[in-house]
Order: sequence, then structure tokens, then C-alpha cells
Amino acid sequence: MLQFFSKYKFFAVVLFVLSAIIISIIYSILKPNRILPVYEPDMVNTELVDTTVQDVRKYHKISDFKLTNQNGEEITQQNYKDKIYVADFFFTTCQTICPIMTGHMKEIQDRLQDDQEVLLLSHSVTPEIDSVARLKRYAIEKGVDDTKWNLVTGNKKEIYDLARKSYLAAKSDGDGGPYDMVHTENFILVDTKKRIRGFYDGTKPEDIDQLLEDISVLKNENK
Repeated sequence: MLQFFSKYKFFAVVLFVLSAIIISIIYSILKPNRILPVYEPDMVNTELVDTTVQDVRKYHKISDFKLTNQNGEEITQQNYKDKIYVADFFFTTCQTICPIMTGHMKEIQDRLQDDQEVLLLSHSVTPEIDSVARLKRYAIEKGVDDTKWNLVTGNKKEIYDLARKSYLAAKSDGDGGPYDMVHTENFILVDTKKRIRGFYDGTKPEDIDQLLEDISVLKNENK
């Protein structure tokens, strides 16, 4: 009996390996690909959404915008046409969560440096302070790649409307006082059709890993 098994040991190993490969292939075929949700305003915490859009259930997209980046260039939706992008809101004088968020945006930039399908977009929530010159200094200090990542300033109402009505990401639209501002730790993942596909805490490393994984999911979806 031992001689029998010894004689056919090689064939048994080959058969085992082939079986494992076949099972793996069948599993990969039958396992459905993960698809990210498309976020509509009525799916998001109402504290983050302007009352004018809270009841919208379909067809929500990021509105057109016209802002100015760290190089004094006009930035619109055309700059992000057919691109996946990550958006956030910050201000250069912030000493709390913004440095962490900017560091994580820099990590995303570096890890996707050669990926032409993905861009970044950071909106200043204190545009009256964050001039083009200030944004440029900040960009240089933080290692921003101008071809990959725009830091934008512009009309305050437009930026706040984007935060509350488009990106569905800010808990306050401001109180009108001297320190009036929206502020959020959210990173927002936007697909090539200008739809929101994910929200992530920009201060948490584990959320950044999830964001990068979800970007890969989106890229596969586009294929």
C-alpha cells in the first residue's frame, strides 16, 4: 500500500494544485465585484446637507464652480472632467485638524503620483484670508504637486454652497460672525460623472487606506 502511494505521490500533488487553481478561478468568477454606493442627499446626515437639497433622492451631482488655485489659475469642472477626484475643505491658518488632513492628502498624492486618472481638490473656507499668494506659500511648504492637486480660493458663498449643497460634507453654514466658517474633516470621493461615491475621515489613517482601496474599485468600475 505504501509503495502505491509513493508511486503516485507526484500525480496526487499535481491534482491537488490543479484543484486549488480551478476552485480559485470559479470563486473569482462567481464572486460579485464590489460596487461603491452613489450618495444622494437624502442618504446623508441632515446636519451635513443644506435644507434646499435634503430631500433629493437621485441625480445629485457636484455643481459647476469657478475658483482660483495657488497659481492664480481659474479652476472649473473642466479641469476635473472624466477624472476621479478627492475633495476636502481646509484653511491655511488652522492649527487643529487641517495639518493632519493636509498630510493625508499629501500621502494620497504621493501614492497616486503617476496615476493620471485621479486628482485632488482642496477648498479654503477662509477665502478672505487665503489669497493666491498665501495658498502658494502653503502649497510649497506642504509639498503640493501643482499638476495633481489644486488648493482653491474664491467667492465665499460659492465655496460654502459647494460644501453644503454639492459635497454634503459640512455641519454648519456659518453664523455670519467674524469667525464664520464651515469646517469638516470629511474627504469626499467623486467619480468621473461628478457623483459622490464615498465619505472618509481625513484625520484617520485607516480611512485613507479605505479611500485608496475605493479609488481602485472606482477605476475597475470605469473599465
